[in-house]
Amino acid sequence: MTDTPTKTDDATPAKPAHRSGFAAAAREFVLIVVGALIVSSILRAFVGQMFIIPSESMENTLLVGDRVVVEKLTDVKRGDVVVFEDPGGWLGAEESGQKRGSVGRFFEVVGLLPDSSHGHLIKRLIGMPGDKVECCDTKGRLLVNGRPLEETPYLYPGDAASQLEFQVTVPAGRIFVMGDHRSASGDSRVHLQDVDADGGNPGDAAFVPLDKVTGRAILVVWPAGRWAKLGVPDTFKQVPPAAGPPPAKPSISLTPPPK
Repeated sequence: MTDTPTKTDDATPAKPAHRSGFAAAAREFVLIVVGALIVSSILRAFVGQMFIIPSESMENTLLVGDRVVVEKLTDVKRGDVVVFEDPGGWLGAEESGQKRGSVGRFFEVVGLLPDSSHGHLIKRLIGMPGDKVECCDTKGRLLVNGRPLEETPYLYPGDAASQLEFQVTVPAGRIFVMGDHRSASGDSRVHLQDVDADGGNPGDAAFVPLDKVTGRAILVVWPAGRWAKLGVPDTFKQVPPAAGPPPAKPSISLTPPPK
């Protein structure tokens, strides 16, 4: 008697090879995209990001619509062009970038779109903590720690260093900033008599807290014809150190320095 093999009803037909290969490729693609978005988000948070220039306050160094790369790894210093969060009451509707919707904001966060600059400003760092900034000497130049700044290379053509005369000493943990287009810049000078959002001393609002500084702008990358490095002008390299440790409270006088 011979044994006859029997058929089983639970046999599972094999999947076509091309379907399993497609599924594997799709999973791999999704993992690559997700990984790239995570890496991009981390780079944006800790290394650098791109901002769109929303106002005329830094002309002609930066024009409205320029895209700039801002790096976050190094400490800021005198002469840097810096991006910072609104210290409180600085931004008018015409100066703040347009806020994107939820989809646009998502692409900002993951680094696929430049930051619209909503809630941020960009200015030149003039005074570090402890620095004495004065306007102006007999030639109409700003002085930092007694050294006059030669600002012609970056100052907007026809602008004075400042129409407002003042003497300030920058307090601890804060910086003093000014736009290159001085006649169109609502910068530290404009807020010398303001009280900050915490209800501190008069003039506190004029000095940007260092913990609100996002980073320093290092490149103009768009439009293509505007590509340029953003460095520290030579005049700032000649400024001597502050005479002493930074004070806890700012020193402000709205009178010109002795001539």
